[in-house]
Amino acid sequence: MNNILSCTNITKKYGNKVALDNVSFEIQQGRIVGLLGPNGAGKTTIMKIIAGLLTINDGEINVCGKQIGVESKKIVSYLSDKENCFSANETVLSIIHFYSQFYEDFNINRANEMINNLKIDPKTKYKDMSKGTKEKVRLIMIMSRDAMLYVLDEPIGGVDPSAREYIIKTILQCYNEKASILISTHLIADIENVLDDAIIIKEGKIIENSSVEQLREKHNMSLEEIFKEEFRCY
Repeated sequence: MNNILSCTNITKKYGNKVALDNVSFEIQQGRIVGLLGPNGAGKTTIMKIIAGLLTINDGEINVCGKQIGVESKKIVSYLSDKENCFSANETVLSIIHFYSQFYEDFNINRANEMINNLKIDPKTKYKDMSKGTKEKVRLIMIMSRDAMLYVLDEPIGGVDPSAREYIIKTILQCYNEKASILISTHLIADIENVLDDAIIIKEGKIIENSSVEQLREKHNMSLEEIFKEEFRCY
């Protein structure tokens, strides 16, 4: 099976603070991988590096054999953990138009279908949306790309429980078996059943990296219980 993402001995520092300490892992084609850890563990740093928003101090990283840069950005679809990524007066329609012009792999029909299914008014301005609606629109834009790697930082954290099931279903439907997904969340119970693999990170170091099934067998507990046991003092 081909690797979509390869990270080898990645080190990232912010001044004297080591955010990632000699981190290595791979993501294979067609896998949904959970990146799990407490706040400050290094999850967002990893995702920003993959998206090409941060540089590393040491190590190697590539997506589908491409070094991080212009070419890798064409095949990585990144959802940040920041809410305010669109201008206040932009409407859903104008956001869709922008993405369709900026990304060659953007699927307008898919975006419109999800907007309709979630009953979002396409003429609504971003500033007038609720927090949950903003999160839905952002995720729709990301998942409407035909990317090779989707990097999702807390994609369901800002939506109400009734919408989480639909959003998770949407994530599953919008990527093909040739692509992979790396997803970070604290709502482990909501996504545990859809994860193939899990990477657990603590203080910038990977402490577990295995299939979810193997982790359950190893610890004789659910993934959420493993997380709670490991980080109960955090």
